[in-house]
Amino acid sequence: MAAVVPAEPDVVTVIGLLDDRDDAWPVMEAVLPIAVPPGSRARLAVADAGAPEAGPALRLARELTATIIAPRTDVLLVPGGSLFAVDGWLRYEVRDHVLTDRPWLAADPILGPWRETADLDVLQTGAWILPDERPLPADLVAFLDAGSPPVYVGFGSMRAPWGIAAVAIEAIRAQGHRVLVGRGWAGLAPIDDAEDCFVVGEVNQQALFRQVAAVVHHGGAGTLTTAARAGAPQVVVPLATDQPYWAGRVADLGIGAAHAGPTPTVESLSAALRAALNPETRTRATAVAGTIRTDGAARAARLLLDAAD
Repeated sequence: MAAVVPAEPDVVTVIGLLDDRDDAWPVMEAVLPIAVPPGSRARLAVADAGAPEAGPALRLARELTATIIAPRTDVLLVPGGSLFAVDGWLRYEVRDHVLTDRPWLAADPILGPWRETADLDVLQTGAWILPDERPLPADLVAFLDAGSPPVYVGFGSMRAPWGIAAVAIEAIRAQGHRVLVGRGWAGLAPIDDAEDCFVVGEVNQQALFRQVAAVVHHGGAGTLTTAARAGAPQVVVPLATDQPYWAGRVADLGIGAAHAGPTPTVESLSAALRAALNPETRTRATAVAGTIRTDGAARAARLLLDAAD
């Protein structure tokens, strides 16, 4: 939704109240039902959907100032993006400001291959991976050594659906596996004091994922790449933005399962886990692990140095 706030005579302030669960917002694109009069300056203020529509929204907003460069409402330029008024809808896009005519794609070409387009000459470097040499905490090592490999479940910096920890723990236990819970920003926690469940905070996932039976996660590109490099089967529960794409890639490559939607039940997650824990999936995940590029950051650095010469 959007609101227009009176300002100076030649300035239109548009407050866009955007829910961060809207697929458009995380890719920095919003559609607001407002047209900016020709010849005006426009100020776009974006705030959380939960904020009030009046003063607090303005205080929370990130303000961007724009000036119309043509006597019409269809093209405006703003610091960090572009505004387009099309059929009465004001559209804000950052992509056109950020991308050059030859953008670099920091994603592995096996996990996330670029689809060629006529208007972009993309250079795919491979994922930019920083080696993590941190040792695993002693209590985590003790848990890993005390039994069979657990299934890890964590959703990183995402706000996971309420009750998802209980669903995941029950579904993992139903497959006969121990549970390793990544607390993350969602604050996941165990549902009881059973010894088959352990909670971990910030940890070296590069080392950890080599020691688990499978990884249940949100489908963030970094987590997915780390699990793929480790050869760990994956269950992706996509919550927003590009995560459905990555879930599809996991399924297409045969290295795990893509859960249908962001709100699993015990039954739906159990079905995905059965697919991921199939020995054939482990074999495929191990094979794909050997194909993941590890030199993406070094390649990008060389390109930067070559461009500076």
